Amino acid sequence: MTTRSTARRALSWVTRVRFGSLRLRLLAVFAAVALTAAVSASGIAYWLNRDAVLTRAQNAALDDFRASMTRNVGSLPVNAPCDELQEAADRMASNTQSYQVLLLGTDVNGAHCAASSGHGAFTLAQVPASLRTAVDKARPLTDGNHDAYHLYWQRTTVGGRPYLVGGARMIGDGPTGYMYKSLAAERSDLNSLAWSLGIATALALIGAALLAQAAASTVLRPVQRLSVAARRLGEGRLDTRLRVSGTDELAELSRTFNNAAEALQRQVEDLSNREAASRRFVADMSHELRTPLTAITAVTEVLEDEADSLDPMIAPAVRLVVTETRRLGDLVENLMEVTRFDAGTARLRVDEVDVADLVTACIDARAWLDAVELDAPRGILVRLDPRRLDVVLANLIGNALKHGGSPVRVTVRTEGPELVVRVSDNGPGIPEEVLPHVFDRFYKADASRARSEGSGLGLSIAMANAHIHGGDITAANRPEGGAEFTLRLPMPPPEREEHDGEDSDATHDGHDGHDDHADGGQR
Repeated sequence: MTTRSTARRALSWVTRVRFGSLRLRLLAVFAAVALTAAVSASGIAYWLNRDAVLTRAQNAALDDFRASMTRNVGSLPVNAPCDELQEAADRMASNTQSYQVLLLGTDVNGAHCAASSGHGAFTLAQVPASLRTAVDKARPLTDGNHDAYHLYWQRTTVGGRPYLVGGARMIGDGPTGYMYKSLAAERSDLNSLAWSLGIATALALIGAALLAQAAASTVLRPVQRLSVAARRLGEGRLDTRLRVSGTDELAELSRTFNNAAEALQRQVEDLSNREAASRRFVADMSHELRTPLTAITAVTEVLEDEADSLDPMIAPAVRLVVTETRRLGDLVENLMEVTRFDAGTARLRVDEVDVADLVTACIDARAWLDAVELDAPRGILVRLDPRRLDVVLANLIGNALKHGGSPVRVTVRTEGPELVVRVSDNGPGIPEEVLPHVFDRFYKADASRARSEGSGLGLSIAMANAHIHGGDITAANRPEGGAEFTLRLPMPPPEREEHDGEDSDATHDGHDGHDDHADGGQR
């Protein structure tokens, strides 16, 4: 359990500190600044200490060598014997600075002597040629230079180990002396210092990371709360508010968010109330219109029956009244259907039907058999709401006949878990700018044709009936010409029982409601 909890905490931390996040950038900035400062300080401290350590060791050894040369070699004759040079070299090597000595001279017989301390451990070959040249070269005497020979030194590395080599020649053609000192102790001290500074740099980096984490948490915690609140607000929880504490910029941001959320909540509530009022108004108006429409429809039916016996001057007006009365009745029925969908009261009354029989019945009921080519194999049994599918098919086929031209082809297939019904025509197709709006309510592609024979609600009602089945309708232009509407329904649809009542009495003729597609004149 402990291991699992630790893993969850680690995963949560990794999720928070994701690549490119503000937290990670803060950590990176703090780490970069701390690393730069620590490395710079450590580098400066190292070089200063390195220079001080080497300079101190170098000066101490060279000063001791100079004094020892003056004390031990300066008292020797010009052409000192080799054994005296050896004794002098051994005395000079017996010092606290731990360097070796090499003395070069010429005895009275002109023989060259090389006296080395430590039984020949230090030879002339270990002295750099440039240093030997500088030591043997006599400088001209001037006001600023009172001695022909000077003490010279050089740091060198032999076998990976550092050494200090120094040399001087006694004035008056005296012996030449060289000193050879190991700087291994100083290098060890400097390595220890470098390790200490590296550890200090690492600790500074860790401290900077912890400080960055604390600073990031302090800064980002309000930002995270704001992000969560904004997400809740986007999900519709308009009562979301932030707790405001302090007087800094983040607190001001929280106050601004709360004010914006409060204003948005008021506006949404106002819009919701207006929308609800509009829906009630449409529903009430539709219901109120049904009673007088029933009486008017009865009268128009009588007038239609007597139209042939009426005065020729009156007959056109009677036919116009009959047509507009039917159109008004269809509009009221469509408005009531839309109101049910908006109110969420529309429900399915499913039954298992043969789709081919249902499509055939829809076409036959509207006398479209001669204008429609049907390709629907029998035996495709689907559980759906027959009345609502009839509404969808009537709208799609009637729209194609009215604006696409015959022949209209209806194809029924099953594709995987879906029932697919395609309605295609041979018209000019739908303009590309109109395609995204063909299912909008009352959409008119041509503003000059605002008045049409349909209500402008048919395709939107067809889409709503498809959605309530869990399906969809799409519109597109075929490459060979003409438009094609595709209805896709899942098999079976969602099991939702329909309420008894008004929802069952809405019917739509095939030509009605297709003006979303046609009224704009896009055909």
